[in-house]
Amino acid sequence: MYYPEEIIEEVRSRNDIVDIISGYVKLQKKGSSYFGLCPFHNEKSPSFSVSPGKQMYYCFGCGAGGNVITFLMEYENYTFSEALKVLADRSGVELPKEDASKEARAREEVRATLLKINKQAANYFYWQLHNNPQGQAGYQYFKNRKLTDETMKRFGLGFANKTSDDLYQYMKAQGYDDLILKETGLFTIEERGAHDKFWNRVMFPIMDVNNRVIGFGGRVMGDGTPKYLNSPETKIFDKSRNLYGLNYARTSREKYLLVCEGYMDVIALHQEGFTNAVASLGTALTSQHANLLKRYTDKVVLTYDSDGAGIRAALRAIPILKAVGISTKVLNMEPYKDPDEFMKNLGAEEFRRRIETARNSFLFEIDVLKKNYSMQDPEQKTEFHNKVAMKLLEFTEALERDNYMQAVSREYFINYEDLKRLVNRLGNQPGLIRAEQEETVKEERRRQKREKEDGIRKSQRLLLTWLIEEESLFDKIEGVITADDFLEPLYHQVAKMVFEGHRDGTLNPAAILNHFINDEDQYREAAALFHAALGESLDNEEQKKAFSETVKKVKQNSLDHASRNVKDIGELQDVIRQQAALKNLHISLD
Repeated sequence: MYYPEEIIEEVRSRNDIVDIISGYVKLQKKGSSYFGLCPFHNEKSPSFSVSPGKQMYYCFGCGAGGNVITFLMEYENYTFSEALKVLADRSGVELPKEDASKEARAREEVRATLLKINKQAANYFYWQLHNNPQGQAGYQYFKNRKLTDETMKRFGLGFANKTSDDLYQYMKAQGYDDLILKETGLFTIEERGAHDKFWNRVMFPIMDVNNRVIGFGGRVMGDGTPKYLNSPETKIFDKSRNLYGLNYARTSREKYLLVCEGYMDVIALHQEGFTNAVASLGTALTSQHANLLKRYTDKVVLTYDSDGAGIRAALRAIPILKAVGISTKVLNMEPYKDPDEFMKNLGAEEFRRRIETARNSFLFEIDVLKKNYSMQDPEQKTEFHNKVAMKLLEFTEALERDNYMQAVSREYFINYEDLKRLVNRLGNQPGLIRAEQEETVKEERRRQKREKEDGIRKSQRLLLTWLIEEESLFDKIEGVITADDFLEPLYHQVAKMVFEGHRDGTLNPAAILNHFINDEDQYREAAALFHAALGESLDNEEQKKAFSETVKKVKQNSLDHASRNVKDIGELQDVIRQQAALKNLHISLD
């Protein structure tokens, strides 16, 4: 269901955020805000703030933030429509019955029904595990894997009976027709009959970050094939864009995420307190997975299997993670195959020690490379050194490359000066740089370009946050900065609303956030704009200088963009005039 913007704002404005959140979190007033322990991650010191002035909340620990509507969505696992209805009922606002195209309503209804069926299926599988005599085989399997009843409940583990149409008959009894049941991916429905995709399997519900069941994984009992079976992709399930366990891991207090290969590895780690573990869903790590991980961390420890397949998976994952700016280490699982086996035999304390000593990803790659050469054979040893030197050329920054040369020299007993000369010699012979090295150099250039763009985005974000925090700054930038100078699409949208709100005297951060509520990525980034941890006002010379420099960076970037897109000589002359004026610009905050 889609609602007009004015209705959403009326519901939001009639529900005081302090009143709502104090029903869930014990809040204490400090200055103009209220603070308490964050309900979205474990913490001992309050970092969760609620601003009655902005009608918004923000956690400086985990980054959760938003308005009263999104708080209910996050805390109660409500959809947007559900949260809005609860608040509308509470405040006496009558919501319109219809306000969407027929196609939009149909899409929303299908998605809602698929989520409902998946939830019912998860409950059914869970019930079978604990209450049906057939489920005892599954229950005993989990017990043999050392899982507690509490863990089974936390992850909603279940059992699909041996009867091949067990779940189908249950869903038909609930009134669902074949057309929608086929959409779930849980059934094969043909002219000759229908049967369940999952039967005689222990079941693992797959949840999205909002704890909604979007699919399933099932492990066959006995020696049947395939050993593991996942739901096919549906209108609510895309395996390349979801990670198993992320619904819990995203609220972990750890600053890194553990990336595993399988469901049982994630569950075993969570049971032992490593609640920051996730796994891809029956597929190799993708760039979409990497971007998803980047939203929650910039550090990953790969805990893949120690066999050949696990090593190859780690080697594939490392450049994918590096491409999005994630620092990666690789955990040594030996002498055991996977985290599940490791935990059962060596325990949590040793696993944490292994995390602390996890191998730098580049050195891990060199370790694997070395296994292909005999250091007793001079020819192979020389070839290994040449391969190492070629890999070192992947680092286009001289300082970073030198740091890794020193590390490689120490680790592999290669004379540093000899290695340096070899690297320099190969680097000066382009013919020796193979296609993959050339691509690595290109990727490094792309990375540097991204870093520059990130710096520009950071300046726009910081300036926008300052303007939101201290409205008096608008007077200081009058005639210098406008909303059109914020070129990043999201920031430009927000800037237009902020500048208009300031001009009309109606600046309302919580209302602005309503515009992004249906896009999780934009929503999180927009929420952060209103709660950046500035922690200081512009009350000393350093901070005043930083503000002035930020204004100049944003304006300079805007003028550079304009100069590349001028349509005539008059526009070019205007840009040149503004660029000259910018060099002599002085912004006084006194």
